[in-house]
Amino acid sequence: MPRPTGGSSNDGICVPLMARSNHNTRGQCLVLIAAFLGWMFDGLEMGISPLVARPALQDLMHHAGGGDQFIGPWMGRITALFLVGAAGGGLIFGWLGDRIGRVRSMALSILTYSIFTGLCYFAREPWHLGALRFVAAFGMGGEWSLGVALVMESWPRGKRPLLAGVIGAAANVGFVLIAVLGRYFKVTQTSWRWVMLAGAVPALLTFFIQLFVPESERWKESARQRTARPVKEILSAGLLKNTLLAIAFASIALIGTWGSVQWLPLWADQLTGGTMPHAKANTQILSGLGAVTGCLLGGVFGGGLGRRPAYFSLCLLSLLLCGLLFRFFDQYGAWFLLTVTLVGGVTSAFYGWFPLYLPELFPTRVRATGQGVSYNSGRILAALGALTQGQLVSFYGGNYAQAGAVITLIYLPGLILIWFAPETQGKPLPE
Repeated sequence: MPRPTGGSSNDGICVPLMARSNHNTRGQCLVLIAAFLGWMFDGLEMGISPLVARPALQDLMHHAGGGDQFIGPWMGRITALFLVGAAGGGLIFGWLGDRIGRVRSMALSILTYSIFTGLCYFAREPWHLGALRFVAAFGMGGEWSLGVALVMESWPRGKRPLLAGVIGAAANVGFVLIAVLGRYFKVTQTSWRWVMLAGAVPALLTFFIQLFVPESERWKESARQRTARPVKEILSAGLLKNTLLAIAFASIALIGTWGSVQWLPLWADQLTGGTMPHAKANTQILSGLGAVTGCLLGGVFGGGLGRRPAYFSLCLLSLLLCGLLFRFFDQYGAWFLLTVTLVGGVTSAFYGWFPLYLPELFPTRVRATGQGVSYNSGRILAALGALTQGQLVSFYGGNYAQAGAVITLIYLPGLILIWFAPETQGKPLPE
């Protein structure tokens, strides 16, 4: 008996399944590209500050002599404003992400940080720089939580550790790119404004996001089932412990980074007496390359070793390496740059761990808000760390190393607090 020419009875099932699979894979890739680029440009914007801060403040404070005893406190204030703005953005854009969707909110956050970074070109006083960085930081704080939520909700569980590292590394890729620009474009008191203007370029990414990136199906299903009240829920009895612990974990890592490691280019500039314009760019490039590697490994480390042992190990290594750098180096050179690379890697590995762990602490309906509030509330405490570092620099007569040695003791409480958190290795994302 001849076989039917229309194909087997399974064809009608297999073809739609294959088409759906291809569509899902394409959508997942677009989500990953958008989140990676958004966080990469976010890192580029963050990397602008340590690169241009000293020449910019010397230019804006020429009437005060532009000495480090004046620049240190202003650097601390601007960094603190940036971090507080990022915390506000994490709340506002995280809330928007849970209410109107991850994709639209992410496009708005990128547009915000791009435009207001570009407007820094027109700053005429240190407080102008601080105010514009404050508003730009709203967008930067929002983008992280939205991009992480979108990726983790779109990809299968087995891919999460690797993707967490990729997303964590994205910001440091941007950090390195702006440092490379500083390597070949001398950032001086007369040229720093052009670097700020270039910070407006990521606004173009919003068109790609709006046109091509699919919304999270998990979020759409959650939104159909119930109206989210994310702020109220993450502070309710069921999630409050997770929220407070996540804030503590983020605070420790962010204080270590923003209170000391972000100041390494300024310290390098000081060690060379400002006679080697490339010193701060070299320091930032190597710190950033170390950070890219650390972030890529941070997610994998957490996926293999377990969430809690990984965080404990990163706190211990950061404490030891920062102690070595800040307490035993007083000259710029090859060993200094090697240690800077290691410090950049270990202290940034946390940012590969956070995209893995924080989404596992909150259900879908409040995930963007929970992550945004936790991670960016840590930035408020990191703002206090930055202010403290600025005051310590002034107290130690402009000595960045002595101030950094004090601030990086913050990793000590992390060695204890992590054991009060839930271990989520091998568990699905909570719905």
